[in-house]
Amino acid sequence: MNLAAFEALLSPLGQAALATAAELNPSEETFLSCCARMQKQFALELSKAAIATIILRKKARTKFSQAERMYLTREALEQASGETISRYRAERFTEFASVGDWCCGIGGDSIALAAHHEVVAAETEPLRIAMAGENLKAYGANEHVRFINADVTQMALPQLDALFFDPARRVEGRRRFSVEEYQPPLALIRDWLPHVKALGVKISPAVDMRELARYDCEVEFISVEGELKECVLWLGEAKTNTRRATLLPERHTLTTAQVESRLAAPRAYLYEPDPAVLRTGFVTTLAAQMDAYQIDRDIAYLTSDKLITTPFARAFAIEEAFPFQLKKLRERLRALHVGRVTVKKRGSPLEPEALISQLKLSGAESRMVFLTHVEGKPFVLIGSEAR
Repeated sequence: MNLAAFEALLSPLGQAALATAAELNPSEETFLSCCARMQKQFALELSKAAIATIILRKKARTKFSQAERMYLTREALEQASGETISRYRAERFTEFASVGDWCCGIGGDSIALAAHHEVVAAETEPLRIAMAGENLKAYGANEHVRFINADVTQMALPQLDALFFDPARRVEGRRRFSVEEYQPPLALIRDWLPHVKALGVKISPAVDMRELARYDCEVEFISVEGELKECVLWLGEAKTNTRRATLLPERHTLTTAQVESRLAAPRAYLYEPDPAVLRTGFVTTLAAQMDAYQIDRDIAYLTSDKLITTPFARAFAIEEAFPFQLKKLRERLRALHVGRVTVKKRGSPLEPEALISQLKLSGAESRMVFLTHVEGKPFVLIGSEAR
């Protein structure tokens, strides 16, 4: 969609086209057939824009409560944070009256920030900033946001208390892994830091931590319902720690410094730490908090004799643990009348699907099978999710 097609959607005719497209309930597979039907009433470009918008609005429901009224592009939607994360991040700026949202995209973070702040939102792409303006209206937040259509690498920095920066991690269709290959590059924050009290930066959770050593920042990894979603850097007065693991939507957080690992063979319960805990390197910290042990110094599984309730790890009851042998594993599963297994692996070269095929199981029971290492040796654990 281009800017002209988007502006056409805002007209009375465009709104009628959107209503017609919504009635067709289009999908990626039915795009062309829906477009052919739409062209009986509307021009081709308007039909395509309306259908694409309805499809993207359906995809956006998992991120935005007002998705049915928003305007989006595919790439911008993929890059946008959902409301759960944006609202959480916005609270880190509570004590600052004015906040800049640099590279604001379609406005997801501006929406969250505008609930408590006066916001200046900057974006270089005219289509995205036009969409952001409409999206702010959908949330009734447009009165608190001033938009600037400009390149943040070239513009003068307005007088602001804090900044949130969301550089593009996909440039010209290619994913950029180095923070200095982002567009704009992370190094740009050095120019802004002397002029603001606090700064937050959204980066990839797959970041190479060695690249961040040159920045005096808090590194926060955020997971949502057990899935690692984002990494955020906090600088200036926004920095409150060195590393942080945060679990949303419950907002559990772990910041304690790393401690020495303690090892033990698998016991009655196995714990799989949340991915945010793994990325912060807080496995041993969590183990100390739970009074649990690692089963291997290089493996991020914890174990204990008792069931411990924690939001930071998923718990499994272990029935058997022994050095890996395919024949023995098959025999034990058959003895338990297991016909279905879910295979998890950590530190094992074996492929779960290949193993399941080799087991040739039949039975009414189901189990979890863990392929891992214990004291450096290949091990298998049989169990089920703890209740």
